[in-house]
Order: sequence, then C-alpha cells, then structure tokens
Amino acid sequence: MKDALIIYNTISRTKEKFEPLNDPFVGMYVCGPTVYSDVHLGNCRTFVSFDLIYRYLLHLGYKVRYVRNITDAGHLEGDRDEGDDKFSKKARLEQLEPMEIVQRYTVGFHDVLKLFNALPPSIEPTATGHISEQIEMIKEIIDNGYAYEVNGTVYFDVEKYSKENNYTILTNRNLEEMLNNTRDLGGQDEKKGRLDFALWIKAKPEHIMRWPSPWSVGFPGWHIECSAMSNKYLGAQFDIHGGGMDLAATHHTNEIAQSQACNHTNPAKYWMHTNMLTVNGARMSKSAGNGFLPHELFTGDHPLLNKGYSPMAVRFFMLQAHYRSTLDFSNEALDAAEKGYKRLMNAMLLLPDLQASDKSNDIQIGELRERCYAAMNDDFNSPVLIAELFEGVRIVNSVFDGKAFLNGTQIEELRDLMEQFVYQVLGLTLDTLGAKEDLEAVMSILIELRNDAKTNKDYVSSDRIRDGLQKIGIQLKDNKTKTHWVKG
Repeated sequence: MKDALIIYNTISRTKEKFEPLNDPFVGMYVCGPTVYSDVHLGNCRTFVSFDLIYRYLLHLGYKVRYVRNITDAGHLEGDRDEGDDKFSKKARLEQLEPMEIVQRYTVGFHDVLKLFNALPPSIEPTATGHISEQIEMIKEIIDNGYAYEVNGTVYFDVEKYSKENNYTILTNRNLEEMLNNTRDLGGQDEKKGRLDFALWIKAKPEHIMRWPSPWSVGFPGWHIECSAMSNKYLGAQFDIHGGGMDLAATHHTNEIAQSQACNHTNPAKYWMHTNMLTVNGARMSKSAGNGFLPHELFTGDHPLLNKGYSPMAVRFFMLQAHYRSTLDFSNEALDAAEKGYKRLMNAMLLLPDLQASDKSNDIQIGELRERCYAAMNDDFNSPVLIAELFEGVRIVNSVFDGKAFLNGTQIEELRDLMEQFVYQVLGLTLDTLGAKEDLEAVMSILIELRNDAKTNKDYVSSDRIRDGLQKIGIQLKDNKTKTHWVKG
C-alpha cells in the first residue's frame, strides 16, 4: 500500500507519487500556533488534518518524525516588520511576563488538541529555545550574500535573491505585480527593497523579549524561526512541510528563500496546505463577528450556534471535508455530522456482538478494504474513506439484524478493517462527553419513573430502581424538592 500513496504538492500544483527521501523514514514539519491567544478553529482544522496524515503514514509503516513548532517570539502585528511583538503587547496589557502568556496559551492549545484526540508530535520546539540556531543561519545567509544589516536589524535581500532563484516558486505569483502592489518605501524605510523582510530585529528600549546577537540586542524575525528549527531536527531537506494555505504566500515563501540562501536547497520535497474555514458561506474572522473558538463550539455559547457539539463530532465534521477543500460551518452541517458520527460509532459498538453464520452472502470485505486504502492513498481523501466506512456500517447493521450473513473469517476481517480506519487512521473515539449527556438523560427518565412509582405508592418498583442503580455505583439522594444522583 505504501507504493500507491500520492500527495498533492503545492509547489508543483499536481498530485505526485510519495517517495520519501530516506524510506522508511519520513520527516514532516508543520507550522504550529503563535501562542499569544486561544487557538482558533482554523488552526484546529490544520492540526486535525495533519494528525490524519501523520496517523496514516504511521499506519502504512513509515517511521515518522513529526515536528510542530511553538511560535513564542518574533511575530509582529504587521506583515512588513512593523508594529508590536504580539507577546510583548499582550504582556503589557495584562501586566504579565511574556512567558506567562506563552505558558497559558500553550497549555490551552495542548488541552484543545487532546479533546480532538490529536497525537502529540515527535518534537515540539519553541522559537525562544532556538535563538542560537537562528543566529547561525542568519550568519550563513549574510555570508552567502543574500542579507544585509542596517542599524542592528538584518534584512533578507529579496530582489538580489530573485535574480538567481524563483522567489515565488510556491505560489507562482508575478514578482513584478508584487513589487507594484507593495507601497513605496518613500525614504522612510531602511530596507533596500520593498519585499525585503527582517531576519533579525533590533529591539526598541521598551521591547521586553530580547537576546544578544552579532548585530544588536534584539529578537528574530518570524520566518527564520521555522527554517532554523526544521533544519535542526529534520535536516536541510526533508519530506513534508505543512500548514494553512494562508501561510503559503508570505511565511512559506520566505522559508524557502531562507533555506535556499543558506543550504542551497528547497527545504521540503512536498508542500501541503489546508484550506480555509467559512461560516454560512462567509470567511470566518473576528472582524466579521462570525468567528468562534473551540470551547464556544463545544458549549454552544455563541450567537451563531444553536447548541454545542462534542469534540469528536467536530473532528468527524472536519474529516468529512478534504483537507484542501473549504470547510463551511453551519448548524445544519454540524447537526448532520453529529448524526453521522453517532451512526458510525453505534456500529462500532455492535462489532463485538456480531455472530458468525454457516450461511454465505456475497459480501467482499477485501474489496471494501481496498477501496478504503484507495481513498486514503489519493491525497488522504478522508470524505471518500468515510463514505466507504458507511458501507461497512451498513454491513454491520445488516449482519446484526440477521438480514445478511458472514462467516467467522469475514467477521474478523470486518472488525479489523473498521477498527483500523475508524480508530487508528481517522482518530475517532467513543465520545465520553456525549456519553455523559446520554447518561444524564437516562437518569432523568429513571428518576421520573421512580418518582411516579413513589407517588402511586408502588414502593417495590421504587426500591428496585434505587437498589439496581446502587449496585452499579450510582447513588440517589432525595431532598424536599428534587432527587439528585452521584456516581460512587
């Protein structure tokens, strides 16, 4: 199955056969969050998508080193090396140390991804933990003639680089148009060229996060961080570089330029990008008022949501769209995904109870398995995989209802197929949050039945409900107005 995997490569704009540089080892780098605020759903969609990719590569038997960074310094508000550092600004507003901000939102980021059942990466480096590597890379770029220093700040010389290399190779944008659409320096900027970007920035007196360097006491530019960390842990060239499509035009374009200027090679063989999120057809954004955070989606505490949805239902919803497709949030779409998720997991619960039969149906589990692999081998096509798994759901339900028959070998094949693709590849689990809500609904019914029995002086039935619950560790506690239940 390994030999059949194809991946859409942003840099070639075509699907290519996946051939690792050093089979069976795979190096994958994904740009992680900037931890100055709560992780947003666009980030979550990207990380769930690459969790799927990571899981499937592992399932195929590859030995994957998955590196996903934490950006905790150097990310300015503006794309033109202007404005405040996001961490310093937040720290001043809340009268905290920047690293308190970093710690708070890094923990929150990890908590959210745990709810989504995302596997942790192999390595999660931080920008502040790799200042020396960034400085050494900047030195090399200067020595190779592609960067210059002005008043303690070091800039990458895009126009000089572009004379010898294709700066827009990732996006295929027209360089002349980019230059024309970039505002004139007007003598106010110390950069040589309009598209030049900072590798190292001299700190202003009020700037909190700062480190010594050969050029000034300052901090790194945003783009150099990922280049230095990917180079350290995956080498000058590795297999897959991923992130959201919003990173392609600037961040990833500059990463390629930096790595080419330093190591004379494009850092990644395959570039993969996830698409954007929309809400009711409009792009999700804070300014439009249609953005919501993961916890708002889980609780339903948002004007645009009719109710909350469990993390596993949301993960299932995300995987129903291909990672390169736009994902549109709406109450109707989330409701449909929730029903689909429950239908799938209900079938998984029936799997252990399927009974083998001497009768035979023309049900080819092997063909279903081949179609599941074909879906994932076609650029990780999770929506097609899910459609195939629902054929498995149909078979499970038919066998359980006695309308179809499988022998013992076929049942084992079906169990193995469903468990591998539902649990291992899609990363879905039985939803404990949903189970808790279901338990509360069941308990409400039982308490109502017990109260009706007490009202009708049917104490035998009332005690039977109480004692039966007690045997499974659930205690009923009555007061004058209400019956409460507790476990344990």
